[in-house]
Amino acid sequence: MSLSAENEREFDLFITDLNGNLRGKRIPVNSLDKVMDEGVKLPRSVLGFDFWGDDVLDNGLVFETGDSDGVCMPVHDEVVEVPWAEVPRGQVMAMMFNPDGTPFSADPRQVLSGVVARFKALGLTPVVATELEFYLMDGQSEETQRPRPPVLVEGHGRRLKATDCYSIDEMDCLSAFFTEVREACDIQGVPADTIISELGPGQFEINLNHVANPMLAGDQAVMFKRLIKGIARKQGYSATFMAKPYAKKSGNGMHVHFSLLDENGNNVFDNGGDEGTDVMRHAVGGLMQTMSSSMLTFAPHMNSYRRFMSGAHAPTFASWGYENRTVALRIPESPPVARRIEHRVSGADANPYLVLASILAGALYGIENKIEPPAPITGDAYTDDSADRTQTLPNKWDDATDRFSQSDVLKEYLGETFVRVYTAAKRQEQRKLHEQISDIEYEAYLGLL
Repeated sequence: MSLSAENEREFDLFITDLNGNLRGKRIPVNSLDKVMDEGVKLPRSVLGFDFWGDDVLDNGLVFETGDSDGVCMPVHDEVVEVPWAEVPRGQVMAMMFNPDGTPFSADPRQVLSGVVARFKALGLTPVVATELEFYLMDGQSEETQRPRPPVLVEGHGRRLKATDCYSIDEMDCLSAFFTEVREACDIQGVPADTIISELGPGQFEINLNHVANPMLAGDQAVMFKRLIKGIARKQGYSATFMAKPYAKKSGNGMHVHFSLLDENGNNVFDNGGDEGTDVMRHAVGGLMQTMSSSMLTFAPHMNSYRRFMSGAHAPTFASWGYENRTVALRIPESPPVARRIEHRVSGADANPYLVLASILAGALYGIENKIEPPAPITGDAYTDDSADRTQTLPNKWDDATDRFSQSDVLKEYLGETFVRVYTAAKRQEQRKLHEQISDIEYEAYLGLL
């Protein structure tokens, strides 16, 4: 799309910060050519903000550098339309560089790019697909800051209250919403595939097709999350990718499928049989060894840890198995040529670039060091007494932050600067939330103690 069109007056240029929040500028169309050539300057500290957009003084990017600028360069040649905007507008995704042209190593997209470059040096190309779950809610949910299932206008005004997994009727009652989502995905080049009604009232999953470019897969996931929320608001709903909006309902996950191609386009996980190659097993071994230290990127917020409980379709320890949805790493049943690993840990609230970077870093670590995993689990991983539970995943935000900050493997594969900046942001977020007294504390104790 070209923004020289008569009805286009401005466009958004944005980068994606550590939390997956979009930061940038709204720019008039007559500056488009200059932006494409020269980029846009923003303080490098923007990428290190905490969740609420505040400076994190402990990350080394603010006063120590004079709060110096980086250069945000567009990552695609074309501008895409924002079809849900009331006034026609475009958007440009960007990635931050230092003023000397070198990658800014705290940019999540640059972190992923660095991991992909290590695969390329080995003659390998990751092929990636994401599956993202979200809840569609009543339009007042954001205002009240409490989730409430939506009223189905096409369903005779009834409110969604019950779980109706894989329900076609539920999607029929929201056909206008999903039609507009399909159209927006087509316009923005987001390869949306299957739509599924999930385990919560108003919960849905939309799968994105595989692409042989992890950065593009990350871009598509970021654009998808933005368009779901934008179209929901346009139609009078709210939408959330929050990990656990309802305490007693299913959480929102982000599953990642990936395989590896060699320079001839062959899947290096395929040995012609169901078991997969040594390379696949080594990737599984590396993923299992790095899973607990990577938990902070898979579950980045306080609420994220509410997803992880026995029997809740979210893993509680590093595990793997063939065609088994109770494990953390599933090898789906498929033709051998499509042999792949499904990573089932991350929440939909996580930054897609950092999820992909952490997964691919773990797999590469296993491949380079030929790490063998334990025996695969058959049956229910939650109750299997023979399962190796030495790789229990941290179930508290603070613990996950400690493990992340102390991981030499993550510092090597994701970069020391990124680990430092991300840790500092999470520590500040934890301090802010721990300083708040919750409503339940007042209700339980005030006047009774």
